[in-house]
Amino acid sequence: MRIEIRDLHASVEGKQVLGGLSLTINPGELHALMGPNGSGKSTLSFVIAGHPKYAVTKGDILVDGKSILGLSPAERARLGIFLSFQQPPSIEGVSVFKFLFALAKARQPELSVIDFKKRLDANLAQIGLDRSFVERDVNAGFSGGERKRAEMLQLLTLGPSFVILDELDSGLDVDSLRALAQVITGKKGPDFSALVVTHYPRILEYLKPDVVHVLQDGKIVASGDMRLAVKVEEEGYARQ
Repeated sequence: MRIEIRDLHASVEGKQVLGGLSLTINPGELHALMGPNGSGKSTLSFVIAGHPKYAVTKGDILVDGKSILGLSPAERARLGIFLSFQQPPSIEGVSVFKFLFALAKARQPELSVIDFKKRLDANLAQIGLDRSFVERDVNAGFSGGERKRAEMLQLLTLGPSFVILDELDSGLDVDSLRALAQVITGKKGPDFSALVVTHYPRILEYLKPDVVHVLQDGKIVASGDMRLAVKVEEEGYARQ
């Protein structure tokens, strides 16, 4: 899946947040997007996913050469776009197991419960969880790390082609961060690409992105390799 963002302008509740952002992510690439609070990182994530609260006022987003601006969030998800939320919502009364099985059945109607359980057990082992985790209600009473692991379970269940990870490292200890980074790096290949949104370069040490971008005032002001992330850590955003 090739993602092209062309001269994107977007607003939320009438306030312009993105002001001419352009970015191309080719199949198999992992890009990191860094920037200070209020620079537009989360706005870009929601705009790509199709959140109705965020309005595109100019520009375009193309997937494999075709605009997706007219598609609903569900239609974009069916194309293979996945957004991992910074603050995933809770769903009281619905277990993680039922939620994930419903997602899997939507993509593969002929899937049996037995086959799904086998797949789920493998995914749980990959993230370092046991079956008791999926018996709990979705994100109800979950710690920050548990919410992030639940998101990674969704990712493994759906098998998307393009993943947006919004602040994946928020509130995680080193062991959890390493485990979730391994999920992403384990999927790298020609049929998978990702945009990692973060404030800090710590997670990038595990993910090793192909390209690092710095976003300020709704525009990308610098792009480079991991040396750019190190420079930001040493000098801050103001000097980029």
